[in-house]
Amino acid sequence: MIDDVGAAHESQSIDLVGPEVTGLDQARFREALGHFATGITIVTANEQGVPVGFSCQSFSALSLDPPMVLLAPAKSSTSWPKIAQAGAFCVNILSEDQEALCRNFAVSGGDKFDGVAWSPGVTAHRSSRVRSPLSNAHSAPFTKGRHELVTGHVVAMEVGVGMPLLFYRSGFGGFRA
Repeated sequence: MIDDVGAAHESQSIDLVGPEVTGLDQARFREALGHFATGITIVTANEQGVPVGFSCQSFSALSLDPPMVLLAPAKSSTSWPKIAQAGAFCVNILSEDQEALCRNFAVSGGDKFDGVAWSPGVTAHRSSRVRSPLSNAHSAPFTKGRHELVTGHVVAMEVGVGMPLLFYRSGFGGFRA
């Protein structure tokens, strides 16, 4: 991993402490969360010369100063361990016309980059057609439940144009102001 000053060190998981919440109806909880629209991203990295990535809707801005983002990959992800091993990643914010790309990166296995125009970025591979790629060095993840919480220190970015791809109530869509 690379920190703010560029020193390399090994990342390690930190387990968040706190009581487990029980008794909630999971289907009803999922329905309630479905009323919150989220943007869709593809998180990518270069792991030993091979591009790797996955679709991620659990993404958020964390801080403007210093510039940081937050994402929550599932522990069951087969792509996240490779990205974590790479030590840096790129968050590609998708445009409303990129649902097919999102679905392609949402499945396990196969060559997700087949037919995708991409180029090496500052920290990882980035799609050539995304709205705004953000390159990050990541820190030690926090582990709780079925996900890890990962912070990224943004080291480079581009700002794109167009409308974002959104996920709302189990479906994809766009945004109109």
